[in-house]
Amino acid sequence: MDEGDRRLLRRVANYQFGSGTGPALFPADGVSDVTHTSSGRPRQVHAESGRLVTYGVDGRLRLGLAGGRRLQAALDGPAYRVVVGDESEPFVREGRNAMAKFVRESDVAIRPLDEVLVEHVDGDLLAVGRAELSGTGMADFETGVAVRVREGTD
Repeated sequence: MDEGDRRLLRRVANYQFGSGTGPALFPADGVSDVTHTSSGRPRQVHAESGRLVTYGVDGRLRLGLAGGRRLQAALDGPAYRVVVGDESEPFVREGRNAMAKFVRESDVAIRPLDEVLVEHVDGDLLAVGRAELSGTGMADFETGVAVRVREGTD
């Protein structure tokens, strides 16, 4: 990854996920491949462990599992986390959506369309995806999708 791409992606990550997350997601030696659009803009960012992020046309990062693991290590709980229990763990792990009914805890700062980490109550990362409800709405609603899962760990 060239330095210009690294600066851009770090700046976007710091804005989207909070200060200090840019270097955690994109360390100096932790990126193996970056694909670009025809205009030269970064698109897919990969590491040895898999896809870190996709840089969307809307200027937001969409997490891959490898990026989710890095973000989980960089952020203290409950930031950007949605916690589910044993009843939905196997489904979320295989990539199915996390339903509001089964959410045990969530970061109250989550807004709809935020990228989030879906964790088991024991702290294991199960999936990454897009929040469909606010953090407080996830706790209040008994029906509906809380997180549209993009990628599960299985």
